[in-house]
Amino acid sequence: MSRLALALAVLALAAPGTASAFSKQDRMIAMSDGVKIATTYYVPDGARPVGGWPAVMLFHGLGGSRTDPGTPLGMSLNSVAETQLVPQGYAALTFDARGHGQSEGLVSIDGPREIQDVRELFGWLAAQPSVNGGRIGAFGYSYGGGAIWRATAEGVPFAAIEPAITWTDLYSALLPQDLARSGVLLGFWQSIQPRAAPGLDSIVNDAIAGQNLSGLHSFADQRSVRTLLGSIRIPTFLMQGRRDFAFDLDHALTAYSRLKGPKRLYLADFGHPPAPNPPGEAAHVLPEARAWFDRYLKGLPNGIDRKPPIELAPDPWTGRTFHYRALPARRTLRLAFPGRAGIGATGKVARTRPRLRTRTETFGAPVLRVSLASPNGWPQVVAVLSALTPQRKEIVVSAGGARVHLGAKPKRMTIRLISQLTAVPKGSRLRLTIAATSTAQSSGNLLYFTGIPPSRRLVVGPATLSVPVLAKPISR
Repeated sequence: MSRLALALAVLALAAPGTASAFSKQDRMIAMSDGVKIATTYYVPDGARPVGGWPAVMLFHGLGGSRTDPGTPLGMSLNSVAETQLVPQGYAALTFDARGHGQSEGLVSIDGPREIQDVRELFGWLAAQPSVNGGRIGAFGYSYGGGAIWRATAEGVPFAAIEPAITWTDLYSALLPQDLARSGVLLGFWQSIQPRAAPGLDSIVNDAIAGQNLSGLHSFADQRSVRTLLGSIRIPTFLMQGRRDFAFDLDHALTAYSRLKGPKRLYLADFGHPPAPNPPGEAAHVLPEARAWFDRYLKGLPNGIDRKPPIELAPDPWTGRTFHYRALPARRTLRLAFPGRAGIGATGKVARTRPRLRTRTETFGAPVLRVSLASPNGWPQVVAVLSALTPQRKEIVVSAGGARVHLGAKPKRMTIRLISQLTAVPKGSRLRLTIAATSTAQSSGNLLYFTGIPPSRRLVVGPATLSVPVLAKPISR
């Protein structure tokens, strides 16, 4: 045999198995309340290992399903199972969450009933003769990631988890500083409205109106894990989007700081808008996700636990990532925006800085401090930080809003903007826009789009902005 033929033979033996290397079964599994959940169960072909196959449960996003290819990863969860997991020696269970896809029931946003579904599906999977019930992991994104977090905190005995582009605190994600991110909230609502549980419409209406905040806190707390993170000690691989206006960096950064067990953090180019979701990134991160399961479900000493645990993807995606033992070094830009101006309900104050002399990359939440006054009760303030590039594009670097109680006497207010990892080209001019809505910055910026009564007036005084940036930018 020639060296080339031998090399090809070795590569063929080392390549992942094909779709014919497993069995696949679609079935409806009845929950304890009688609702049937649509699932796909995969088992590898061949002799099972002693104790059974390790297994992974896979969780989709809000409004999606196990077969939906329109995901941030560019493939359905069934495809993830069939290409990344089952040919590599894992059993897998994908499912349509209650009220989604082919499943029965109604959606209550990862509420107690959905978490009970996770518990019962876990029990079903663990009871299968081919599965090792002590070696079951979970992978899921967005809505599915929220279910993984909450189920883990409530004692579902996963052996390793991988929550991606999701929340740890639902209230701060959707109503930071008590002002609803109306564009995000209504976008999510429209994806489930026909199959929403009774009372969910009232939750959405209260959030948009900024009323019944104690009730909204109770609803969100029942679906969040931020206060419970210290009790989670199983191996956790977190994946979060660099630029994600639904679930920002701080959800993953807070989790990473509080988790007690083995942990890894990947900051990605995929996520909710405005993430670019480059098609090549899945081919990089999914094998890493499988390697994490290989280490903690199979017990393979593959070294992923000894690599630098923090990994950053650049934007745009190049195929090269950057690795750190701890969070990368940062510094703070302190920017002044002097002036004083009055506006009406549809007006705006826009102040622009001189051109940046160097390439800049934000990392974290900008904090705005601004003097505000109103003679007749202006109810909400939205701030948008954008970059006017030398190519005459305007990039929304970050944005934030808050409900306010103002009088005629100027009041110093603090508004925290969304925590992002945003590349700003050299020569750009940073612009701060202050108004009642984000649409004042651009008609296409629908993050905060609910307006205020037309008679209201606002006086905007001097402002300062603290912007955390990478000491050494990684994006070009």
